[in-house]
Amino acid sequence: MPEVEREPEVERETVRPGRVLLGFDGSGPALRALDHAVDAALRRGTGLAVLCGWPWGNHWAPASAVAIDDGQALCAAARDALDEAVARARRKAAGLTVTPILTAEVAESALVRYGRDASLVVLGSRGHGGFAGLLLGSVTQRVAAHSTAPVLVVRGDPRPPRGTVLVGLASDADTAALRFGFEEAARRDAGLWVVHAWRLPASPSAEPSGRLLWDDAEVLAKSAEAVPQFAVAPLRDEFPGVPVRTEAMCLGAGHALTEASREAELVVLAAHRRKRRLGLHLGPVTHAVLQHAHCPVAVVPAD
Repeated sequence: MPEVEREPEVERETVRPGRVLLGFDGSGPALRALDHAVDAALRRGTGLAVLCGWPWGNHWAPASAVAIDDGQALCAAARDALDEAVARARRKAAGLTVTPILTAEVAESALVRYGRDASLVVLGSRGHGGFAGLLLGSVTQRVAAHSTAPVLVVRGDPRPPRGTVLVGLASDADTAALRFGFEEAARRDAGLWVVHAWRLPASPSAEPSGRLLWDDAEVLAKSAEAVPQFAVAPLRDEFPGVPVRTEAMCLGAGHALTEASREAELVVLAAHRRKRRLGLHLGPVTHAVLQHAHCPVAVVPAD
């Protein structure tokens, strides 16, 4: 009787509560995300778990002669990539506890499941399977739309820290994202810039009174300025070392935050999710900023 090939052994690990979780597929964006994940773990004083999956290895290397359906070879390639990632993390931060996890689970499902006990999930903007013109990978989008932990998407060109954490505030209900922004600013010894974007409503008449339109705009502008000022007030005393500035911008939120991200080292957004036929999806502003921001973006679930 011929010998039956056994399924590659998969490690059964868990993410200890509070650790940073990195989704790693061996791509260039994933290597950048690894460096950010190490920094995030060091700032939090916690460990790092690196999650890699052997089915994710269909695109380990475009020039590879490994057959897609060769499970043993893909598992070995994934394990090698995982070992390299762990070694790189330990070289970057001696003494950091790094836990490797190899799984046969679908990428987004594994990241959401393991991320339930993580303080932060870190991902590259796209992996090997993404087209060069696609700025945000489908796995990253789905994890950001379903994760119960904050998700840090590493995008933008590498650059020195800007000393500013930017929080996009849709309303004073975005308390979880605002608190996350304060905490990150404190960890990074950075300032906090809280931006609320707003738009003038369409006029109900074809020929509105110029005076009336000006008065209405002035009232709306003052109301918009009050949104971030009111939201940050309860947290100022809790984070006295974080300098805070608030601003209301009369622009579309996606455009305003994308442009403001040029001056920031991190953008923080609330995960405004919409339930659709095929499951949860990110709101248009969150999606736009994840696609076009000039620095990493953290998406924070609501309380």
